[in-house]
Amino acid sequence: MPSTLLTPTTTATTVAVQARDVVKIYGKGQTAVRALDGASLSIDAGCFTAVMGPSGSGKSTLMHVLAGLDRVDAGQVLLGETDLAGLSERQRTLLRRERVGFVFQSFNLVPALTAAENIALPLTLAGRRPDPAWVDELVATLGLADRLRHRPSELSGGQQQRVAVARALVARPEIVFADEPTGNLDSQAGEALLKFLRHAADEFGQTIVMVTHDPTAAAYADRVVFLADGRVVDDLAAPTVDTILSRMARLGAPALKKAK
Repeated sequence: MPSTLLTPTTTATTVAVQARDVVKIYGKGQTAVRALDGASLSIDAGCFTAVMGPSGSGKSTLMHVLAGLDRVDAGQVLLGETDLAGLSERQRTLLRRERVGFVFQSFNLVPALTAAENIALPLTLAGRRPDPAWVDELVATLGLADRLRHRPSELSGGQQQRVAVARALVARPEIVFADEPTGNLDSQAGEALLKFLRHAADEFGQTIVMVTHDPTAAAYADRVVFLADGRVVDDLAAPTVDTILSRMARLGAPALKKAK
């Protein structure tokens, strides 16, 4: 049984995760890099949020601290009502295993395992049995029914990423973090993946935080948060490609404006 500390809160709050004046510094002295510099952000449960910003703005660092992968140097990160700073390394590992899902650009599948075994891996590591009905729904929705016995080397890039998404959702996590999930996919596979993430938010009530440089991908989200110099500098609801590009132009992000 999970400890009380790691059990999701059942209060009326709708906030899935939040950062309060978070500072994250890499290195020391003159070589220190202030990756996050007082970043604050609150994400509601069931919301699909895209995080954008120029290279070096702190996008991936913010995702890592929200997910409990990195500790902060100042400020506070709360997953539900759990303060991540108060957890030991073991507790943080358990929290990530039980309450957080991850989708990476590089898929991160285990080569020796079949698609079905990769999907079940988070539950296998936790000593839990999968819910057959939930797995069947994920597999059917992602179109993986005829690929479950195949190993990653026998799957296309899009199929591998769909397996990674199923793996991220199989334990029904409170929140899924996706780091450039379409970065290694062609346009058709990328569009299919984004449509599924949109479906997961709408139909499953899944909270999703996606780091992306692509305005087309970000337009699938409910909300786009913009970072610059380690801080949240703007917030756009109901985004479209045009409104995202307009907001980036206003913020002076030339590297991003080319990503249409």
